[in-house]
Amino acid sequence: MRTLILSIALLLTASATLQAREPMEDPDDLVAVELATVGVDPMSGTPLVILREPGSGDVVPISIGPEEALAIIRALESIQTPRPMTHDTAVEVISALGGTLNRIMVDALIDNTYHGVLDIRRDGDPDTPVYVDTRPSDALALAVRTGATILVAPEVLQATRGRDFEGLGDDQSVTALGITVGMLSDEIRGDLDFPDDPGVVVNRAVGQAQEAGIEPGSMILSVNGEAPTTPLEFLELVQQTESDEPAVIRFWYDGEERTIELDTDVPAPEPRRRTAPGDMGPTV
Repeated sequence: MRTLILSIALLLTASATLQAREPMEDPDDLVAVELATVGVDPMSGTPLVILREPGSGDVVPISIGPEEALAIIRALESIQTPRPMTHDTAVEVISALGGTLNRIMVDALIDNTYHGVLDIRRDGDPDTPVYVDTRPSDALALAVRTGATILVAPEVLQATRGRDFEGLGDDQSVTALGITVGMLSDEIRGDLDFPDDPGVVVNRAVGQAQEAGIEPGSMILSVNGEAPTTPLEFLELVQQTESDEPAVIRFWYDGEERTIELDTDVPAPEPRRRTAPGDMGPTV
């Protein structure tokens, strides 16, 4: 990761023609996915990042390293650290040098090794991409922090589609449709005066979900008429939405029950704000 940070710094301060490498696939041919959660391979215990592919309704597990898995979990769970971790530093380096992480690509699987590339844009020349070769696990850890679009080559999706995975436990956070949910404990139910119905609690909402009224502290009561009792069940119910049909979400917020329809497409990018120590904000 330190090498990646150095590469980013050198490329952003060099001429616009300097490239680490070109994508192995045309970015227009790649598939947009949503980072849903982290799991493990049930046989080997290898950490996996779980990606939701709206077009097929599938979830696609991709192998990642333990450190990157923890980095992704910290971002999904909004876990704060006293000092910035390595991926936080990489994001700050990109910003400080006048760049924005536009998208990350998992563009090849060669000899059982995933290959990835960062697409960074500079403030003075936003139409010219600066490509940085990277491990997909690092790229995904950066994407979950910045809200950068995640693109995956179709052959990579095909190679990993259907791979078994296990969740990390009922208390893990899961994201789908721009809604990050967690397990609904008795303490949270009491603190937020939730109804006695089964459901999961919303920790974060972006894009169309937020625009439709879902906020942190909402309770998801049902997806397409079925109640999720765990975060992974929420993801599974979203997956089961019929192709070209919206997901029907019934939720409770601030004493009121509402029903909305959400497209199953990948939400528009929106960065996660890293809260400074001592400014932890409300906890849900």
